[in-house]
Amino acid sequence: MFFSTCTNGCVRCGARRYLEYFINLVVRKTFNVAFSISPVSQEGLDIIVLKDNSTGTEVQVVPAHGAMLHAFVVQHKGQPLNVIDSYKNIAALKADLTNSFKNVKLSPFACRMTDRQYNWNGQHYEILKSDIHGLLFDVSFELVQQTAIESYAAITLQYTYRADDAGYPFNYDCLVEYRLLPEHQLAVTTTLENHSHVPIPIMDGWHPYFTTGGSIDALELQFAATHLVAFNEKLLPTGQLLPYDKFRQRSTLTGVELDNSFLRDLAKPAPAAGLYDPEKGLAIEFYPDASYPVLQVYTPPHRRSIAVECLSGAPDAFNNKIGLVQLSPGESKTFRTTYKIRQ
Repeated sequence: MFFSTCTNGCVRCGARRYLEYFINLVVRKTFNVAFSISPVSQEGLDIIVLKDNSTGTEVQVVPAHGAMLHAFVVQHKGQPLNVIDSYKNIAALKADLTNSFKNVKLSPFACRMTDRQYNWNGQHYEILKSDIHGLLFDVSFELVQQTAIESYAAITLQYTYRADDAGYPFNYDCLVEYRLLPEHQLAVTTTLENHSHVPIPIMDGWHPYFTTGGSIDALELQFAATHLVAFNEKLLPTGQLLPYDKFRQRSTLTGVELDNSFLRDLAKPAPAAGLYDPEKGLAIEFYPDASYPVLQVYTPPHRRSIAVECLSGAPDAFNNKIGLVQLSPGESKTFRTTYKIRQ
């Protein structure tokens, strides 16, 4: 049936068309088992889906709301399991974002800042927008690049900050790459570029909330820290760094309450941290590089999820300078972390 003749009665043309059809079919099948990228609109959210078609693993990102990580889905016992505690719809996001700041980009500072104020190069500044979690948590990032090949799927999002807040009158670009890799791995890379004519202070971070579908009381946590950053009653650092060795071994989270910053033991072999569900036989592992020397862990009162945050500095870094990064004019710095799900 494929060897129909052309208008000139040529059987060869029909054969060529069949060969082209066959080649295209093979190519489509090949790409169906590789990686793909597709847009999806769901419950008022415009989502970009990165997918490993061979395993069904997905990463979902919402660029229009702080470059938000919406989902990291794996197939577990034949069913999809999203390990990110995400918003069900746009209404839930708008109602809660400035309470929990779930899963968004934290820049140019993370966590709390004393009274929104800091001094930099002899000048005094006061942030207008928020005293917690920076200035980009609710902005719309632009999709500037996407790649889907046999070995990974990746998107790059960009926000161009141009002195939008009087308390941070500097210019910089924030570029975020989400890259889905084989074996249920997600690499997240942030590059900050100084476009001001003066040096600028920078602290970078993420705010993902993780879940395995039940209470975190059923989970175990492990990480290696050298020090705990002591906080006052306002959850701001006092300046003390206290020796800390708890959670070097897997420890239950039953009844444990955390809202703390820890200085990572960078000499410890990777992963830097792990979250384990013994009942499901599931592990979420964290592989930040040295650009993220601080780990922040928060157990919310509802205990349906836990925030495990990779930070380049301690809370209030603009004032206490713990981990604060200075970027010279024209300079850029990259921060990387990778999440891996094991079953």
